[in-house]
Amino acid sequence: MFYLLLTLFGCLTGISAVLFGFGGGFVIVPLLYRMLTASHAADDPIAQSAMHIAVATSTCVMIVNALIATRKHQRAGNLLREYLWPLGGFIGVGAVVGAIAAMWVSGQVIRYAFIGYLGVTIVDCLLRRGFLTQSQTIFSRQLTSTEISAGGVGIGAIATFLGVGGSVMTVPLLRRCGLSMSKATSMANPLSVPVALAGTLTYMALAGFTGADLGVWYIGYVDVLAFALLTVGSLLGIRLAAPWIGRIPDRMHAQIYVGLLMLVMLGMWTR
Repeated sequence: MFYLLLTLFGCLTGISAVLFGFGGGFVIVPLLYRMLTASHAADDPIAQSAMHIAVATSTCVMIVNALIATRKHQRAGNLLREYLWPLGGFIGVGAVVGAIAAMWVSGQVIRYAFIGYLGVTIVDCLLRRGFLTQSQTIFSRQLTSTEISAGGVGIGAIATFLGVGGSVMTVPLLRRCGLSMSKATSMANPLSVPVALAGTLTYMALAGFTGADLGVWYIGYVDVLAFALLTVGSLLGIRLAAPWIGRIPDRMHAQIYVGLLMLVMLGMWTR
């Protein structure tokens, strides 16, 4: 049952990556956290490191999801280079900072930070103009230098700290630049690649400093077996979701995006 659930939820991550740019973190982090804490005693090293494992494994799966989803959106003509670089480079720098910071705080701190950030984002999307309703002027502005540099580092740091890929920040940001939901969520995938790479490598490299012995199926904090099953499922999900690229009405797309954020926040809160 454990393996079947991982594969099924992996399928959901693939769908969410293609249609909403989530990359998998919003599905994988709550799922793995719950499964690891439920299947291990409270004093077991795996249970004690459950949130770190969930976040690290999430960033690893995100590499596959983001790269494949990026290719799908490139073929659909949804990617705009001027919004990818140099923002993506600054996100990569911030990702290393976020992963290092996450190594030195407890899993509960990361969990509550995850919940808090989701709450702020949901309120912001609902109350601030420009997210639920698309701007009348498409591509009304480019990103400012501050949004690219300081914003990019901040996005990378927060995303890797929480293991969520950054779409929760990049999608609202690009949405307010005038992009449609289809293009904004498409751009979230390539912008998640530096987060996924930097986060995964940092979690692998720094886990040895904690002294935790998690077993043979772990590379650092990355659960290799869970990664493999989630990846198989995600490949199926990406294939199923690809025909829907660009076909969801813009306002409905935005509403579903916010609704998914609410579901994930509720799932983490009611542990």
